[in-house]
Amino acid sequence: MHNIHPCLWFNGNAKEAAEFYCSLFPDSRITFDTPMVVNFNLHGQKFMGLNGGPMFTFNPSISMFVTSENNEEIDRLYARLMEGGMAMMPLDKYDWSEYYAFVQDKFGLAWQLYKGNYSSVNQKITPCFLFTDSHFGKAEAAVKYYTGLFPSSSINGILLYQENEGEQVAGKVKHSQFIIDEKVFMAMDGAGNHGFAFNEAISFVVECKDQEEIDKYWNNLTANGGAESMCGWLKDPFGVSWQIIPANIGQIMTDPDKGPGAMQALMKMKKIVVKELEERS
Repeated sequence: MHNIHPCLWFNGNAKEAAEFYCSLFPDSRITFDTPMVVNFNLHGQKFMGLNGGPMFTFNPSISMFVTSENNEEIDRLYARLMEGGMAMMPLDKYDWSEYYAFVQDKFGLAWQLYKGNYSSVNQKITPCFLFTDSHFGKAEAAVKYYTGLFPSSSINGILLYQENEGEQVAGKVKHSQFIIDEKVFMAMDGAGNHGFAFNEAISFVVECKDQEEIDKYWNNLTANGGAESMCGWLKDPFGVSWQIIPANIGQIMTDPDKGPGAMQALMKMKKIVVKELEERS
């Protein structure tokens, strides 16, 4: 597997955020801590916090969907996330859940708190894509694209809006759940003018075993409207950001003797070339 996991972009407070998020969920801890990168596990799931500066900020285009089977846990999470945060949809009963809230925490990260059966997801925290504005209507194509690209992938279900729910949304994705590389994701289309879209504040890291895998994902994700960026970053045809990296990049960059040279080489790269990193290190 490629250990696909979210990377959250912070403006100097990645460790503070990681400590806050770890306090919310059992089986959570910080696993790697440097001034630039803080890795942490939430309920056994891997996240990266990056101190990248003020350039990018979170918005609800990607949220963290939390499935809970009891009101008490949702009440607790809602209270904590609302500390300095805001409710976009306050905790209440809705058509899709008897107990639900959509909030942004004090760091700006969006969360959906949902009462449902854990067995329907088997993952506590699920990244959820909201395709809005210029990307509205592309959720189904994206789900099929991602599951066709990554191994150990499948579509658990795609629920479409019906004609009686409005002409604007008929045939668009009301909710979908899919698996890429044995990780669960969700996606939906969001009608109307939202004023936000995918950006680099949330990206998805793909750890690759060798150059062949890096080339495969880089070439596919940047094709047909995708775009290359720097240091292994790219945007796919749907505007979602990814980091395509060698699985051992942490070891290379933190080596006290070889790391500085490797970092200099990395800063000049778009797609990462492992051989050049190792030679410079």
